[in-house]
Amino acid sequence: MTPELDIISNGHSASKEVVLEFKDVELGFDRHLVLRGVSFQLHRGETKILFGVAGSGKSVLLKLALGLMKPDAGSITVLGQEITSMAEQDLFALRRKIGMVFQESALFDSLNVEENVAFRLMEEHVPLEEVRKRVVEALRFVELEHTLEKFPAELSGGMRRRVAIARAIITHPEIILYDSPTGGLDPITSTTIVELLVKQRDVYKTSALMVTHRLQDGFTMATHHFDKAKNQMVRVQNSEVNTNTSFLILRDGKVIFDGSGRDLAGSTDEYIKEYIS
Repeated sequence: MTPELDIISNGHSASKEVVLEFKDVELGFDRHLVLRGVSFQLHRGETKILFGVAGSGKSVLLKLALGLMKPDAGSITVLGQEITSMAEQDLFALRRKIGMVFQESALFDSLNVEENVAFRLMEEHVPLEEVRKRVVEALRFVELEHTLEKFPAELSGGMRRRVAIARAIITHPEIILYDSPTGGLDPITSTTIVELLVKQRDVYKTSALMVTHRLQDGFTMATHHFDKAKNQMVRVQNSEVNTNTSFLILRDGKVIFDGSGRDLAGSTDEYIKEYIS
């Protein structure tokens, strides 16, 4: 399987501060339990990769973390606030501290790139001069500052995904939720997106929860870091560099693994060994 994961000494952030926590969360639809007693923590600066087959409950976790859905049982704490009984107005304020990147980008077709990226800042009535400055900064980060006047229909799938990342980071969120950010993209474009996620993690130290169907995306996140001097993603050569990346695997709505790349590589669980092989 992926022996390169073994070079990562651990997957936890140096910070012990918990920014997201699920405790014994259960959720069902039509008498079918989608999540069964799910518990895990996300620490400040950490990226947690969510693996699992289709229907295992990965995307549901993101909706719960945003407060878009309520669990049937258990508690969810986001940035120190228990959200399961939180009023919608309070949830709206909390969501301003969370960035979200959807699989299909979810850009507004009638708005150009600048307007799409600026949307949340405009909602918050940020001065126009500041909006423009931050839009250019965010687009420069994803290497698309030349697309300000273009509309989503004029962009490739990979470019739309990069605009979505710019829109997610423009508010300088404390947490970013990624829902299959490379889904539907070709391998080369997928690598470009993962490079941006590594850059976002290592430059801004943003905590992130990332759902992906591509094992390679998660393994790359765990075994690479952004080298500021070289301005590119490079492979970790020894365990002295901590990529602050861990893994969570769901099966039938239950957490069957929560740990580092090294622990994942050394797992003796037959299902996990087959899943990551």
